[in-house]
Amino acid sequence: MRAESGQTSRRILCVFPRYTKSFGTFQNSYPLMDGVAAFMPPQGLLVIAAYLPEDWSVRFIDENIRAATPEDFGWADAVFVSGMHIQRQQMNDICKRAHTYDLPVAIGGPSVSACPDHYPSFDYLHVGELGDATDQLIAKLAHDVTRPKRQIIFTTEDRLDMTLFPVPAYELAECSKYLLGSIQYSSGCPYQCEFCDIPGLYGRNPRLKTPEQIIVELDRMVECGIRGSVYFVDDNFIGNRKAALDLLPHLVGWQKRTGFALQLACEATLNIAKRPEILSLMREAYFTTIFCGIETPDPVALKAMQKDHNMMVPILEGVRTISSYGIEVVSGIILGLDTDTPETGEFLMQFIAQSQIPLLTINLLQALPKTPLWDRLESEGRLIHDDGRESNVDFLLPHDQVVAMWKDCMARAYEPEALLARYEYQIRNAYATRLHPDTPQRSSKANIKRGLIMLRNIIWQIGIRGDYKLAFWKFAVPRILRGDIENLLGVMVVAHHLIIYAREASRGQANASNYSIRLREASVPAE
Repeated sequence: MRAESGQTSRRILCVFPRYTKSFGTFQNSYPLMDGVAAFMPPQGLLVIAAYLPEDWSVRFIDENIRAATPEDFGWADAVFVSGMHIQRQQMNDICKRAHTYDLPVAIGGPSVSACPDHYPSFDYLHVGELGDATDQLIAKLAHDVTRPKRQIIFTTEDRLDMTLFPVPAYELAECSKYLLGSIQYSSGCPYQCEFCDIPGLYGRNPRLKTPEQIIVELDRMVECGIRGSVYFVDDNFIGNRKAALDLLPHLVGWQKRTGFALQLACEATLNIAKRPEILSLMREAYFTTIFCGIETPDPVALKAMQKDHNMMVPILEGVRTISSYGIEVVSGIILGLDTDTPETGEFLMQFIAQSQIPLLTINLLQALPKTPLWDRLESEGRLIHDDGRESNVDFLLPHDQVVAMWKDCMARAYEPEALLARYEYQIRNAYATRLHPDTPQRSSKANIKRGLIMLRNIIWQIGIRGDYKLAFWKFAVPRILRGDIENLLGVMVVAHHLIIYAREASRGQANASNYSIRLREASVPAE
């Protein structure tokens, strides 16, 4: 579905802001790969680009790949921007540059939808999801592309049904330069974890596309150059378990038709371990990774944050169950909870050793707007509005003690030998039980060439020039002797980023929360 143009043609420049270097965007992995320059294509902005009237011209630029140029701004009638809280400074910078060309700038996405007051310089605010606000913005620009005298806010009251969403405009993006593809099946989550803003932004009743839409999008992504893996960006893949069961047979069929062209990954609650019928189909559909927000192994803390569903199955048992289907668990962990004690860091390290989870996103607690946590801390006078601080939460433990705990956990969890030992465990106990499709598509000349380039880069940059080469060769030699090059490449691309980033974190050179906008790079002033 596309919007109506009102018989007026416009040129819209869609600009996605650069990320500050972070744990979750894997910048340290890119030099090991074949032309990768960015993390994932931004779903929201590409959906908007596809929704614009058919006779409007659209140009998309991801500034993680290249910056918008004077020629781009000179071409445009208006600029669209979208992003998350951590990209706030970069979004303001795009706005400032566009205004030097006297262009109207509209901002949408999760950050402005949660905090409209953070963006006073933008001409138009699009608050909420695709819907009537989008149509109002398009109608306004169709009528007039001069900058308004005062900021105008369009708020979505009537969301567009997801079955009417257009296929994101992947053709406008340089898809071959992304580490992962991204796709969305549903929006919303039925749970109300205290720290999470998803129910406040997108609702508790997951809304859905059709399985047929997903298959069309996967075909388009492959056609446009997405390689390797695709991540389902759904807030909770099993938020609607029946819908997941409806989709999975279609994904199995698509994988068989395309020769298992892509590995799949998603985000889901840990209670997926109680659903063998879903996990079995996920294995057949070639899901290889699930991000689970474990948050903490402490049941008292889970109850306090209203994440009781993580206790429906013992955490370690849940992790092992998921792994038995060939699916690696990636875990979210939070430090700085009200239930934390000086011993929490040691308990976390014990959990890592027991679970053998290689990749854990260890964050300091950050209160997000539109969450019960924000409301509670605000009422308690425990919100700190200081962008130079590691977190906006006034912890019950001393701030410096919590930050020191985080640095220590990062350093120890991602020490090279410890990390690669956990990956060795995964290879034996999870990877060994997943599908190993041997198809012409997976062994194509392009994939073989890509693998050889990655192997060369890894051996040169880590095995020869790296400073943890002994740990690398201890892990790599058995893989090479057995011809297990696929696991060697897959592990080292991720592990290298984790090792380098954790070192920066332990030295205080990285943000202690993926949600913090604390600047580690040159400040970009807002207007």
